Amino acid sequence: MKNEYQIIGGGHHSDKRGTIFYFNDFDMTQVKRFYRVLHHDSSITRGWRGHRIEQRWFHVCKGAFEINLIEIDNWEAPDALLKPTKIIMNAEEDSILHVPAGFATSLRAISANSELVVFGDYPIEHAKNDDYLFPVDYFIA
Repeated sequence: MKNEYQIIGGGHHSDKRGTIFYFNDFDMTQVKRFYRVLHHDSSITRGWRGHRIEQRWFHVCKGAFEINLIEIDNWEAPDALLKPTKIIMNAEEDSILHVPAGFATSLRAISANSELVVFGDYPIEHAKNDDYLFPVDYFIA
């Protein structure tokens, strides 16, 4: 892999008032937007969606997700035998996954009604210029 994904650790503090979750090492200066993904059905996989220019950060705020990453070798016709990296994330881990530009991702909730927050570093107007979709069964490795 030329570019490396990164897990950014967070933490939490609980007392009688409740719990604060924090991600002090997550530098949000590049973030331009975010959205939430709620998966009601754990049998459905969302993907593959790639970004040549955009980078993304993923945070599971409820439940758990399997997130698969593939660094794309050729954006017009990627090698279908590229091997994905599987990352399991859950809400109890207090972490954020940073996926640099150049990757495609697929997402699947491990438990029903899991929720994921996704941060992007370009405004929505840019999306149509950097959105590569591949069928969910494209990569066979």
